Amino acid sequence: MKEELKLVQYERKPGKKFDLEFMSLENAKKVHSFHASFPMYEKTPLTELPATAKELGLGRVYVKDESYRFGLNAFKVLGGSYAIGSYLAEKLGKTIAEMPYAELVSEKTKEELGEVTFVTATDGNHGRGVAWTANKLRQKAVVYMPKGSAKERLDNILAEGAEASITDLNYDEAVRLANSQAEEKGWVMVQDTAWEGYEDIPAWIMQGYGTMGYEAYTQLPEKPTHIFLQAGVGSMAGAITGFFSHLYGEDRPVITIVEPNKADCVFRTAQAADGALHFVTGDMDTIMAGLACGEPCSIGWNVLRDYGDNFISCPDYMAAVGMRILGNPGKGDPRIISGESGAAAFGCVAEIMRKPEFSQIREKLGLNENSRVLFISTEGDTDQENYRSIVWDGAYAGE
Repeated sequence: MKEELKLVQYERKPGKKFDLEFMSLENAKKVHSFHASFPMYEKTPLTELPATAKELGLGRVYVKDESYRFGLNAFKVLGGSYAIGSYLAEKLGKTIAEMPYAELVSEKTKEELGEVTFVTATDGNHGRGVAWTANKLRQKAVVYMPKGSAKERLDNILAEGAEASITDLNYDEAVRLANSQAEEKGWVMVQDTAWEGYEDIPAWIMQGYGTMGYEAYTQLPEKPTHIFLQAGVGSMAGAITGFFSHLYGEDRPVITIVEPNKADCVFRTAQAADGALHFVTGDMDTIMAGLACGEPCSIGWNVLRDYGDNFISCPDYMAAVGMRILGNPGKGDPRIISGESGAAAFGCVAEIMRKPEFSQIREKLGLNENSRVLFISTEGDTDQENYRSIVWDGAYAGE
């Protein structure tokens, strides 16, 4: 049976909204300054695809391409690095502004801190970012990966000097394993899934993602009418939603969250609208490995609950469509290498705009030839074998 595209338009209850000050423009500038202190920092490109936009019946299409981020082929390092930097600064009794890269790697800092071990669970991109940061800042990292993780992603983490392994657990179980190891061995858990008693580091991770929002804001020639964001636990989606919602207030773009059918915990939470978080259990065998998360981040959901407009549960084949179109765009448009998770939101919109059966969804989203749409391609071909299977060999064609 062919998987379905499902849409929930969230009806917010009146009352006080979640405080977005932590994702304000002023705070985003501070986070950006921290990232810019790394000698390898470069702003990732914001690419416009005019010919593709015309083909899809949209006014403007902008794609923020995170495959260039710190040479790691994905955005995740922004969150892990800022959280680790903030933790180390706090341990030293200093602010993050006082601890740029040069200070963090200094002999004086190393002597004061000793060796800190950071632990995390990941399908690949986040763990690689944590491993890379720990390596650069002369600390240690331990990474647990869920079953089915790509060996290429494991090898990339090991190459950063981390201790890493693929477990026989699903993602959320791997998170619990990492947390139990942190508690037992005195390690520091670096995870973007928040729960009661574990909120500082997830909030720092979300703030770290704000660098993408800030860069995009400085690069965009105009305010977008729509922003589409893919979600796993919802921390990246919450971060970017929070940034642009604080920035534009009531005049913010229409914000839509896209998840795979097989791991749509944020969609289910929005659909239920009963004040509780709703989980997905089991294997969650979607091609969108970076989005295969069954338990929403509580902080991310608080933002999305109050500022997100639409929530979509999306079939796997749509992510594959996004990968193919971005890799083979309209005539004259630059090519973007986008992985399964990176292309999810774009592929979903491409299908909605091209297929007559989605005309009602198109109307509900308010997408037309005047729409100016921002996407974030959160990863490149971080699993090259799977990328080629989809783009070259036509896997997940959706028939």
